[in-house]
Amino acid sequence: MKIEFVPLLQLQRDLYSIPRGQERFQTYLETMLNAGASDVELLPMVVINPMGKAHIPAMLDTLLAMNADAVASLAISKVLNQFGDVNRAFKLGLVVADDQMGGWTNRYTSEFSIRFELQNYLKRGWLAVVLWTSEVPSAEKVREETLITIHRVAYIQRYGFALTLQEMLNQEGYAMAMADCRQPSLDEDDIAYTCKVISPYLSTQDYPTIMACLFGDQAAHLLGYRPHGLSERAGLALALHQAQHNTAQEKYF
Repeated sequence: MKIEFVPLLQLQRDLYSIPRGQERFQTYLETMLNAGASDVELLPMVVINPMGKAHIPAMLDTLLAMNADAVASLAISKVLNQFGDVNRAFKLGLVVADDQMGGWTNRYTSEFSIRFELQNYLKRGWLAVVLWTSEVPSAEKVREETLITIHRVAYIQRYGFALTLQEMLNQEGYAMAMADCRQPSLDEDDIAYTCKVISPYLSTQDYPTIMACLFGDQAAHLLGYRPHGLSERAGLALALHQAQHNTAQEKYF
């Protein structure tokens, strides 16, 4: 697998230097689209909030000051030799998604798409490393999200797109474990309880059930789905826990 890092943070920061309004939105479109405005050229830019408020450029300033682009680029270089079996080339860029004050960004549904609905991205040869405005930016977070993104796409190239809850847990558990993540996590009792609750649904492809199992009751209530008595991000925490304890296996459930 080959990955070309494309620096996008300064492009985003320049966009937010323009006062909120039609000029900024038009500049956003011109930056993202190709010369004829017939297609999206910088695909990761679709996740940003072009009309975002001052908290977004403030976060971008922090990321630029810590040289987040270099952090991501270095993370890529250290793992690419692990993917000799993946015969694909991608471009990768960092983008800031506004789940704090962005009215058009639901964190749970957006995160689901970023994890599992990547067909358009991969078809066009793009990977987006998404950093959220609700989370404190750090070099470690940039490194972690970059590695998760790379291991996720490698897993998809090897095994195909996840359709069932079990396949999604396998994919994300692998990606997070390979990136040496420590969150999300649950205590041992909650892990056992979550496993018991989720087990009957492992073969489901029902979106509301999957969302409730992956993200927990808070997401279920917010989206109007049936809750299952699960903690925040319970399914993802279980996936990471299982992957960490089954590193020699390809499947974790």
